[in-house]
Amino acid sequence: MPTLLSAANSTYTKSTLAALFANQTISTDSWLTILVSLVLAFGVGLFIYWIYRTNYRGVMYNNNFGLTLVLMTLITTPVVMCIRDSIQLSMGMVGALSIVRFRTAVKDPLDTAYMFWALTMGILLGAGQFFLTAMVTVGIGALIIVIGQLKFRQMNAYLLVVHYAPGLESQINGALKGVRVSQVKSKTVSRNGAEMTIELRVDKQDALLNRVLSIEGVQDATLVAYQPE
Repeated sequence: MPTLLSAANSTYTKSTLAALFANQTISTDSWLTILVSLVLAFGVGLFIYWIYRTNYRGVMYNNNFGLTLVLMTLITTPVVMCIRDSIQLSMGMVGALSIVRFRTAVKDPLDTAYMFWALTMGILLGAGQFFLTAMVTVGIGALIIVIGQLKFRQMNAYLLVVHYAPGLESQINGALKGVRVSQVKSKTVSRNGAEMTIELRVDKQDALLNRVLSIEGVQDATLVAYQPE
């Protein structure tokens, strides 16, 4: 008797699983659509990554963020494909995302724009809007390239660290007259000398260093690339 019950339960379980997977069978066209969508998502993600890497203007380039853009596009696409025809899944996804907290700080506001660009492309691909995806991807990419090629006059930000003999502050400030923006960030005085850190924006770094080093009593001067928060 137990053997018959076990066999019956096994048959019932198999039939239940078969019915479950039968209800989720995907046609050949659907499989092709999924494959094309994922391949396009990977290609669009690589394009966004290339645009980001080519037009990066920060101090320290983070390759992991570029790879994250590819993964965001690639991951968003199947998620949207899964929930686009189901209101229940859409509401559940909204509820799940509402409790997610991202603790990684984005220092450059432009990085946030790249993240939204990758997410938007994933959403469009998941929704099957291939033509709109191509238009938006090419349009935004071309706009970023054109803006990056324009010759805007931009003063680069640096931290000037100067070691000098005490009492030379006025002469150092005189050497910085040609600098548009200069602000003392810190100043340290000891028996062996003084150290001053100045935030400034300058294009001709060598000329500035030569002016500072020409002051008698200045031991050394160092320029460090600086990205204000």
